[in-house]
Amino acid sequence: MNHCVPETKIKKSLKGYIFVCTRNTEAECFERLLFGSSKAYGSPVLKIRKGDVLFLHNLDTNTVSGVFRAASKGNLNIEPDAWSGKYPYQVKFDTLENKICLNSAKRILRKLEWSRNVILSGSKLSYLLDMFAYEAASLNDLLLRRRVGSVGESKDIKSEEGSPPIEATTLWDFSKQSYGINPKGDNKYAGVTPALVIYNLLWKYTEPGDLVVDPMCGSGTTIDVCKEENRKVIGYDISPTRDDIIQNDARKIPLEDESVDMVFIDPPYGDNLKYNEHPDNIGKISSDSIQYYDDLEKVMIESHRILKKGKILAWLIGDQWLNNQFTSVGFRTYERLRKHFEPVDIICVSRRGQSSHTENWINRSRRLGFYLRGFKYLIIERKSLRKQELAEE
Repeated sequence: MNHCVPETKIKKSLKGYIFVCTRNTEAECFERLLFGSSKAYGSPVLKIRKGDVLFLHNLDTNTVSGVFRAASKGNLNIEPDAWSGKYPYQVKFDTLENKICLNSAKRILRKLEWSRNVILSGSKLSYLLDMFAYEAASLNDLLLRRRVGSVGESKDIKSEEGSPPIEATTLWDFSKQSYGINPKGDNKYAGVTPALVIYNLLWKYTEPGDLVVDPMCGSGTTIDVCKEENRKVIGYDISPTRDDIIQNDARKIPLEDESVDMVFIDPPYGDNLKYNEHPDNIGKISSDSIQYYDDLEKVMIESHRILKKGKILAWLIGDQWLNNQFTSVGFRTYERLRKHFEPVDIICVSRRGQSSHTENWINRSRRLGFYLRGFKYLIIERKSLRKQELAEE
């Protein structure tokens, strides 16, 4: 069996993925003809399709072996007992007669600017295949692809598509509203949600196939991210902006009790922005008023009702400075959430692309002695079994 990819088979759509192993896990890969990854790197694995090119990087021996072909699409728990369940994002691969191992793998991968979430394509994939062709040059049938440069040349290596890394701290700062090739939501929509907020929540607190609900879906960012990351999703809004958003008031969600795996909410932060013309929009209520928090609490109660036990509610909220008055919207929202949920964490999300983040507003804040809003709170809460039991006693 040919161990590399013939030139006639290299297509523009062909992708490559590098799995990682150690001395302890490599043998099981080849016994099972299975590569696996942890949840932190699960997103790119689920993008693998049958026929894609695979490699294996052994961290202990500093080698990268290949070239393998995906014999299945990437999926969750193809073999649940593999590696004692530690690496559930998996793909089957074809066995090979001639496995090639390249030494100095770290040096090669540094030249590729590779990271665990990168999917190889184009010049990066071509470059790595060149390395294997060079190693196996004595085999006349290893004409891999149209060349972009000789082996060792890196001038044509460009950044390729991949999956964003999972955030590791409680400070999230995203330079763009969206990520990847396809847009998520509408970056011109008032108060649009950063797509990577949804992405990180999905890969931290849900699994592929889980149901995510966004009761205030806005321009549909949650829907777009969930579809790309293999989650089921329902998006509601009191004034839908597109056909796949269901018209509904978040204060009464038309779903069964304990039927949802995660709820994400990015509500209006008061009446400082015009969201739509609907008369019942919570965004028409001032965040200085008790009514605003009373209405948000109705959404919290409904979210608690539809969530399964132990599942997550994530609530993105920002404070307000309006008419020379500061309103701690985040703290007041957190107080209401604590009546119904168990706290998990609070993330600080940097505010970018704000209409007030202009040179004129920056100079005005310095001159008049107030601060522009620089961050939002991402409040993460859990529906607790114990709290529910206490409420029933």
